[in-house]
Parts: sequence; C-alpha cells; structure tokens
Amino acid sequence: MKQTNTRWQHTALLSTLFASVLLAACSGGSGQSTEDLPNTNPDSGDTSYSGPAPESEDVQNYKRYIWDNLAAENRCGSCHIEGNQSPRFVRSDDINLAHGEGRDLVNLGSPEDSRLVTKVASGHNCWLANASACGEIITNYIQEWAAAAGSVASTITLTPPTERDVGASKSFPASSGNFATTVYPLLEEYCASCHSEDADTAQQPYFASSDIDQAYEAAKARMDLDTPENSRFVVRLGNDFHNCWSNCTQDADTMAAAIRNFADGITLTEVDPNWVISKALYLTDGVVASGGGRIENNAIALYEFKSGSGTIAYDTSGINPAIDLNLSGNVEWLGSWGIQLNGGKAQAATATSKRLFDTLTGTGEYSIEAWVAPANVVQEGPARIVTYSGNNDTRNFTLGQAMYNYTFQNRNDASTDANGMPALITDDMAERAQATLQHVVATFDPINGRRLYVNGVFTDDQDPVAAGLLSTWDDSFALAVGSEVSGDNVWQGSVRLLAIHSRALTQDDILTNYEAGVGEKFLLLFKVEAQTGVPQGYVMFEVQQYDNHGYLFSEPKFITLEDGVTPDGVIIQGMRIGINGREAVVGQAWANLDTTVTASEYDPESGQKLSPLGTIITLEKGPTSDEFFLTFERLGNEEFVRVEATPAAPAAPADLTPQPRIGIRRFEQINAALSAATGVPRSHPAVADTWEKIKQQLPVEADVRGFLAAQQMGITQLAVKYCNTLANDEVARAEFFPGFDFSAGVNQAFDTEAKRDQIINPLLDSLLGRPIDWPAIIGHGEQLDSAPDASIVRDELSTLIDKASVCTRGDCSKPATTVNTVTATCAAAMGSAMILIH
Repeated sequence: MKQTNTRWQHTALLSTLFASVLLAACSGGSGQSTEDLPNTNPDSGDTSYSGPAPESEDVQNYKRYIWDNLAAENRCGSCHIEGNQSPRFVRSDDINLAHGEGRDLVNLGSPEDSRLVTKVASGHNCWLANASACGEIITNYIQEWAAAAGSVASTITLTPPTERDVGASKSFPASSGNFATTVYPLLEEYCASCHSEDADTAQQPYFASSDIDQAYEAAKARMDLDTPENSRFVVRLGNDFHNCWSNCTQDADTMAAAIRNFADGITLTEVDPNWVISKALYLTDGVVASGGGRIENNAIALYEFKSGSGTIAYDTSGINPAIDLNLSGNVEWLGSWGIQLNGGKAQAATATSKRLFDTLTGTGEYSIEAWVAPANVVQEGPARIVTYSGNNDTRNFTLGQAMYNYTFQNRNDASTDANGMPALITDDMAERAQATLQHVVATFDPINGRRLYVNGVFTDDQDPVAAGLLSTWDDSFALAVGSEVSGDNVWQGSVRLLAIHSRALTQDDILTNYEAGVGEKFLLLFKVEAQTGVPQGYVMFEVQQYDNHGYLFSEPKFITLEDGVTPDGVIIQGMRIGINGREAVVGQAWANLDTTVTASEYDPESGQKLSPLGTIITLEKGPTSDEFFLTFERLGNEEFVRVEATPAAPAAPADLTPQPRIGIRRFEQINAALSAATGVPRSHPAVADTWEKIKQQLPVEADVRGFLAAQQMGITQLAVKYCNTLANDEVARAEFFPGFDFSAGVNQAFDTEAKRDQIINPLLDSLLGRPIDWPAIIGHGEQLDSAPDASIVRDELSTLIDKASVCTRGDCSKPATTVNTVTATCAAAMGSAMILIH
C-alpha cells in the first residue's frame, strides 16, 4: 500500500553506509571523511587586467568568457602570454591583441571542435586529473561566448559515413563456460581484490566476481573478440600499467592470449545471404547530435558525468572554485554519461560548497535541475537525490523521492524549520516519480516559493507555506548526491546530469532543457541507395548508449543527402535491427512497419519520419565494437520472404485435480453482501467494530474445499450484528419489513402466517432475488437456477421463529422479545449458504 506523505516527515530511515570506502581504492584513491573532503579544484587565482580597453563587444565577450577564465597561472597564463609561448591568447598587456590570437583557436559554430578544446582534452596542461573534464569546461566557456555573440549553430550537418559491408562477426555465447576456463582465472587471481563484490575495497565493475555469470556479464564489454589485443583488459595492463602482477608488457600479452583462446572457441556469425540489408555502421560512425541549446547562462554548478572513470565527478560549469563531487561507496560510471548510485554517494567539500551559499543567498532564488532514473518507487525517507545539508535534520535544500512522490525541502526565514519543513510534495494520485529516466526541476524564488517540474511540465502542486527569504541558510553545509551527508536516507538510481542555477528557471527554459535531452547521441545513417535507387539514400536513426547494457534507437527517418533529389514511392516493410551479423533477439519495434516514402510527405530538410516508436537493443561487445545494420522484408524493389518458424505443437494438457463447480465468497465479499442484503452500511460503527474483530476469521480464498467451521462462526457473528443493527433501527426496519408491528408482543407478532411472511418474504426477496433488483448478490434480480427451494427455506425460517419466540439466544430462562426474534430469523438467513456460496 502506498505510503502517506507524513510518515517520512516524522520517522528517520537509517541506512548505514561505509562512506570511508572510495570507488577506486585499487587505483590510488584514499578514503575521506564526509565533512573533510578535499577541495580538488582550488580557485584559479587572481586575473587582473590593466591594459587598453576592449575595442569591440566581441573583444569584451572574449575577455569575459575566455581570458578571465584561462589567464591565471595555473591555467594558461604561465605560458601563453606576452614575451612567451605562442599563441599568446591570454596575454595581459593588451586584450585586443590577445583576442586576435585567441580568435583563431575558437570555433563559435561548433565549440567542442575548437583548437583550445581539443588541445587541452588531449592532455595538454589540464589543471585537473581528467583531461576530458578540462576540455568540457573550456567548451562551456566557448558556448557562453557563442551564445552572447549569437553564433551558436542551430543545425547539425549530416555527412555520409564510411561505407562498410556487413561482416561476419563473433558474438558472446550465452554460457559462461568457455570464459570460466580461459579469461576468468586471470581476473579471479589478479583482480578480485578490487573488482569483486566480496573485496574489502569493492569496485565496479565486478568482472572478478565469485559469481561466474556476473563476472562474465561485466567482462564482455572489456573484451574485443575480433582483435583481442585491443581489449580494454589488455590496454589497461600494457598502456596504463594498471595493477600489473609482474611485467606489464608480458602481463598484457598473457591477457591477450587468454582472450584470443576464448574467442577462438566462438563460431563466426555469417549474415544470411538472402536478407535485404543496409550498409553497416559502428556507433562512432554516426554524426554527433549535440545536446546543445540548453539554458545554462546562470548554472553555477554543472555535472555532465562525461569522465567515465575515477573517483571525482567534475563540476564543469567553469566557475571557480569548482564544486567537484567525490564518489564513495557503491557508485558505477555509466558509459552513456552518468553515474549509477547503488548505495554510494557523491559529495563535495564544505569549502567549495560554500559557493552555493554565497551565490544563492545573494540572488534569493535558484533551481535544481536533474536528469534521473530512480531505481524503484519504494524508496522513502525521503531518499536524498540532491541535498545541501549538514545532517539528517538540518539543511538548506533537498530534492528527494518518497515512493511515487518527488519532494522539495527549502529552508527559509519565514515559514519553515531548519529542516526545510513542511516540504513541497507532489500529489499522491499523480505518481510523478517513476523508475525511468525523468527530467526533474525544483525552483525557488521569493514570490512563487517552491515549484516542481517533471519532464518539462509544472506539477501544479502548490507550496504549502509562504516563500520567505534564504537569509537563514548555513554556509557550513556540503552538497551531496545519493544520500544525506551522514550517509543516511540513501537514494538509489542513476543521475545523468545535474545543474544548479542561480535563478528560478522559467517554464519555457525548463521545457527547452527537457527537449534538449541528455547524454551523447549519434545520428546513424544506414545507406540503402542500392535497394531504393535513391542517390545517397539513408535510413537514419537517433542512437545513444542508454546505459551499460543497451542502446536506445529512436526517430527512424528516410533521408537523402543528394541535393535536388526528392524520393517518391519507396516501399519499406518489416524493418529490423541487426547487430554483429545477426538480427537482435529482442527490441524489434519496427518488424511490422509498412510505409511508403512519398514526395508529398518528404521534407527536403529533415526527410520523412517512418515511425514514432523507439526501442532498446542489448549491448553486446561495447559501443566501439558492436556493428549495426538493418534488414528489411521489402525495401524499394528488393524483397525477402520471411518464413516464420512453425511453432511446436503444444503438449497434451495435464489432467488437473477436479475443481468444485461452486465457490465461496471471500471475507470482503461477505461483508459487502451482508451490507447490500440488509441495507446497513459497512461504515456503521457497530458493524465496523465487529468486522475488525472477526475479518481475519473469514475465508480468504474462493475454494470451497478450504472452508472451516471457525469461518462459519465468524460469518454468523457478522450476520447477527448486521441483523441486530437493522432490527433496532426504527426507520431502517420499517423500510425493510413494511407493515410488521415491532411493538406487538412476541406471542401476537407471529401468531399468523401472514405476520410471519412480513419478516420471511423480505429476507427471501433479498437473498433469492425474486422481486428485488440486487446485482451485488444474485446478478439479475431473478430466481437463480441453483438457488435453494424457497418453500424449504420458508419452512425452516418459520420453524426457527417458533423456537426463537420462546427463548432468547438459546437461554429459555429469558423471555424472548419481538426484536430478538426478528434478529435471530434474519441472522439465520443472512449467515447461511445463500450468502456464502456463489
């Protein structure tokens, strides 16, 4: 049953984590206290300028976005200055001259391709431990300059990929048996001290797990079956000198030989020569579909998780000091850009986190933006997705999850406590939080207060308190992702992007960022010119590595890159995705596709959309090794007649134990039936009290063979309570038993058959359904074929009246009353098989 919102507000959910264990203990990482984390990126230093003023707005933008950020000595200012190394793009004597040399190093139309970026991203003078993070920071600087200059590229240029025929390929076998005798012994002996869940310093991935199948799954993406020496295992030993056990070169050769031995036991997969197929592509053959166009002008902390390894998630906002996050516990990098939190967390130092306090208390507003995929919808606490806090009970802000709800706590000076309570919580019935990738934004400003947006849409949940100001925030807190700073209130799931903005994003800004998407995306152009006759004709997909286990294929289109050509009459039927020489086993969303590319529907700029569907294809060898292609049942003038395998004849059905032809009502059905039969509501206090006492005594299954005598006693007690309530309610009994004189003594009330019929007939009408329309019990308001014989029931009830009019509850020393006699007669009827059996 879904948890109420108040539970987590008053109950601490304690989950002990081993925060002292870092992700990469095997590669040189060291444990850090949650409160004394190091500042991994100190301020880049003073960059004062006293030369000539900028001669133009472009020069001013260059100074603001490039020079100011890179001129410090611990960036580029120790070399590329006047009188020193060329190009002198951060010289301090004349910003106009610096602009002249730096402008050639920058591509405003495609910032990621700028020489400044590619040089540093390749390892040149990066000020961080990860060169790609430095490249990403400089990319962001150039993107800001491009946005200010109006030079951001708004379109993606499609270029023909290298033509490649579909080749024979080796695919990983389903069984881990061969792996267990070739590669695994090396991994188990030399890597299990880290890459096993049983290790003291357990580090993902667990390719040395004691569970051979788990180890095999983790190792697949790190073995190149076609070229074993290119395997990640081999490269890490031979080039990176990672954890060699003797001589790194010899160890790399040993590992390559083991992988080759494993690969030699795998049969090549040959493409069916009868298939109608496209040309083949690797993921990296695609055109990068940049996730540009995001609104990040006021992002003061930005985490895109592109590093893919290590113990630090870098803040690539470019603002100093960077609020880098230190990873600890069970955290796994995602190849699709992101981190998977499996009980671990990512936390910044208090010193760098203070920049949030300094900036946001100054602006008085902010936004938390995150692309997240909750692992499940049973997390409570609330579980901390993102928190800027001091402990379990004090915080500046927290974005959390409480089962199907997103929660937002913000501390203000007017209407909340130090814990940011009461919280803003999404509506229970809306079930906003789902175990899938979602774009979640929390905004605060002193006018609108707190707001929550999911997938670009305002949730319409109203802040329960006045907005207030941020003047009561604490500057000693730390930013953490995945749990409280203490390690409690763990949140499990993946974070694909996180940004903290120094203003409340508008609805339009949020929608823009949602539509920009997240992660590295490629446009794959599968050439089909030979089959369609369309020059430079392609079927194009948007593809991204969805997680460490699969690829997301979506937005299939037909397009030509030949100018002046408009395709018409191209038939496309039964399209399937192939991978590594065979069709994917699952994920064939377009197997039933039947469409035609026509001149009237074709757009010269974007092509013709073939389907709105998307699908997940299983990752096999990894994004640099998996070879994709398309197959068709019909493409243009070529056709492949697919013969579906004849399903095996079903086995003869087993003889089952004979089942009863009748069943019994379960406990809740019995209660509903008695209420409907007597007209007494189930909510009546007397009835409800008895129900709570005996409901566990009633049948829980419909199988009549499980019926017990104790269950009949429970039914009788409940029937007595319903009937007693009816008989003692003057209005209800007058309506149910019209004309009967309850004021008459017991000897006079039943002395004729007509008077008895005033009690018996309404009971029979309710239970056997002759004149009364009562679907809850008998279905159609008519006599059922299997119903008891009414005359026999009438005689039984009449006999019971004779007995009940003499004794009260079986005690003949107590004189009977009319009401008690009616109650007994009613209970006998209502507690009988007429209620129980159906």
